[in-house]
Amino acid sequence: MEKVVIEATHRNLVGKKVGTLRRAGKLPGVMYGYKIDPTPITMDLRGISRILVGLSQSHIVYLNVAGKEHAALVREKQRDFIRGTLKHIDFQVVSLTEKIRTKVSIEVTGVSPAIRNFNGVVVTDTSEVEVESLPQDLPESFVVDVSSLLNIGDAIYVKNLAIPANVELFSNPEELIVVITSGAQEGVEDGAEGEISEPEVMERGKKEDPGKQD
Repeated sequence: MEKVVIEATHRNLVGKKVGTLRRAGKLPGVMYGYKIDPTPITMDLRGISRILVGLSQSHIVYLNVAGKEHAALVREKQRDFIRGTLKHIDFQVVSLTEKIRTKVSIEVTGVSPAIRNFNGVVVTDTSEVEVESLPQDLPESFVVDVSSLLNIGDAIYVKNLAIPANVELFSNPEELIVVITSGAQEGVEDGAEGEISEPEVMERGKKEDPGKQD
């Protein structure tokens, strides 16, 4: 994985007072986890917004706070409901020598021939799986190519994923990821090319309670 460094500073303002920081173009956050107490931090909103574009939930970032780097995973992002801008980010500090259990997203790609040949519909059921590994060994995502699904009823399950030898799977292997059905169904993707808008709060995997207020 490419090394991603996020510059941050310790933050004294908490609660409703963080509005002052946001008006100044700053983003409040908190880091917690491995051998560290919950620590409020502040980052540059514009800078971190650029950094996080296209970054997967299992990508390790390095928080540079007071000259010390902390390896971490993004655990929660809060966004302004109206503007869509970031309001707060939680980071879980991890050890690069100890395994961590987290969720990795599934990326559906390709076009099933059954869509053209049988008027099939691609129905996705599972968007992420739970795995355990060293943080640096976490896959960016698991790619599922639906072009291998030729007929109505063809499906791909969690057990069909290519799991690296140094990654242990904890999700149910029999869990359905994607299946080809006949006829249009409400609320499904046609050809797995639709986009899902990000909710106001995105969970980035299992996390400890950082005990923060803001």
